[in-house]
Amino acid sequence: MKMFIIMFMSFSVIACVGTGQPLVPALIIMGDSVVDAGNNNHLNTLVKANFPPYGRDFFAHNATGRFSNGKLATDFTAESLGFTSYPVAYLSQEANGTNLLTGANFASGASGFDDGTALFYNAITLNQQLENYKEYQNKVTNIVGRERANEIFSGAIHLLSTGSSDFLQSYYINPILNLIFTPDQYSDRLLRSYSTFVQNLYGLGARKIGVTTLPPLGCLPAAITTFGEAGNNTCVERLNRDAVSFNTKLNNTSMNLTNNLPGLKLVVFDIYNPLLSMVMNPVENGFLESRRACCGTGTVETSFLCNARSVGTCSNATNYVFWDGFHPSEAANRVIANNLLVQGIPLIS
Repeated sequence: MKMFIIMFMSFSVIACVGTGQPLVPALIIMGDSVVDAGNNNHLNTLVKANFPPYGRDFFAHNATGRFSNGKLATDFTAESLGFTSYPVAYLSQEANGTNLLTGANFASGASGFDDGTALFYNAITLNQQLENYKEYQNKVTNIVGRERANEIFSGAIHLLSTGSSDFLQSYYINPILNLIFTPDQYSDRLLRSYSTFVQNLYGLGARKIGVTTLPPLGCLPAAITTFGEAGNNTCVERLNRDAVSFNTKLNNTSMNLTNNLPGLKLVVFDIYNPLLSMVMNPVENGFLESRRACCGTGTVETSFLCNARSVGTCSNATNYVFWDGFHPSEAANRVIANNLLVQGIPLIS
């Protein structure tokens, strides 16, 4: 069935591309480093990826600010939807004129559901991403007029991918948060922010929204190094349990939002299980290494620690599930995107 749906979508995309029309009018992306296409390049933050070896397998081997060796899952998603270009990073020079009509990317590395996470790393908070989206809407309206603009906003797919930084780069390393909240209580705090965000986005005319679950947090190489037992490279189960608990609540919260907001199509994209499958069964999924990342030692390096001088960086990232300590390789992003494609049918139909 899964292969049939992918084939069906492929034929649909071919038909749409043939007429010059993608399956939806625009693609809007918000969230953290997993989907940041270069917004952090323009911030005074250490959380950046606009230098080698990032982007070495991207077009022209260009380090665009994507936290990967090549394409992000959202890049593959844009291609599958029939777009001939990727949503531009909103803070980039390319984010102007007709380039905005097919969408934009507002994501920022180290952002989270909790604005405190982003503020600590001087990233763009989710609330500020929403403000930037309002500004974007005004620009699009000035170009095509109110009626056409509203059609674009309501027909566009809005993708949100965030939450990992809240746990790995905030809660787990912040003794004050640990003192105030249990993991369960912290999840509730994040989900209140999520619920408010979706309602605000709905109020701005969005009717097709997709949100990703948390990945298996305890299986990320940097998480194993930081929170696992010394000398043990297996997944940290307590982190994975927290992720599963959060994801269950995310599904329940999303169901309530769908029931209470007329006309809203809200899809929760499961990235936990596809990524866990790649980690636990790498060979079956086309990989050779799933415990170490490609960059440097493959244990902790990410952002500025993953650089051209990092010793030990692999020569062929397609064999690796992870590019750096936190982020999937382009090859893994392709697998994730194929899963998003299957799960996202309701947002296209």
